[in-house]
Amino acid sequence: MELELHTYLLLISAAFAGGFVDSIAGGGGIITVPALMAARIPPHIALATNKLQACFGSFTAAANYTHKDLVQPSKVIDGIIWTAIGAMTGAIIIQWIPADILNYIIPIMLVAIFIYMLLSPDTGHIDQHAIMKAKVFYCIMGLAIGFYDGFFGPGTGSFWTIGFVALMGFNLKKATGHTKVMNFTSNIVSLITFIIGGKVYYLIGLTMGLGQMTGAYLGSKLVVSKGTKFVRVFFLIVVATTIARIIYKLFNPDQAIQ
Repeated sequence: MELELHTYLLLISAAFAGGFVDSIAGGGGIITVPALMAARIPPHIALATNKLQACFGSFTAAANYTHKDLVQPSKVIDGIIWTAIGAMTGAIIIQWIPADILNYIIPIMLVAIFIYMLLSPDTGHIDQHAIMKAKVFYCIMGLAIGFYDGFFGPGTGSFWTIGFVALMGFNLKKATGHTKVMNFTSNIVSLITFIIGGKVYYLIGLTMGLGQMTGAYLGSKLVVSKGTKFVRVFFLIVVATTIARIIYKLFNPDQAIQ
């Protein structure tokens, strides 16, 4: 597919913003998927190509967080395995079944997350006691969120972050680091599945990947240096924006990405 130069520049800019936002609080897809759709790329192709460019950002952020010791991938193998299984299943199904029903479910879940974080100002500032065993947590959340990311996507990072905070007792900085490892897992597995299905525009995805990497690197550095208060504020802003975006699509069906 051939695009004009100014369209590529807009897509790279959207990828930069998406990578920056996603590395801090998730939700980068609410920037990049609409940008791809605005370039008149077919819906399923847009979702698949979005996974290609998103892999650059999630890998960059995960690598930076690993380097800064916010997460040790070797200790979250269970999460990686279950997330991979969930993501592969979701990416296979989305290629055959419309995902419109999720437009009604996701806003409710995101509103609940937003209210929980807004009314719990101390949540995520320091580590707390886990209320769920790690193996159980990674099995349930990995399958569920991995499936969701492969099937639909927006808000995936927010769901992982709140899960790590509320169920595993992580502080927000640590939760963000672990989130990006899970995010990269579901991104790369979904991408491979979409490639097999022949749904990816490589030139567009690789070009946007450059913007993703830059944005993700800068965003992850801010998380490391600024701490949990900064992450909490950014997290609330991103979740609120995601809610607004999805609700807007409910009342404007012609704008829906599926």
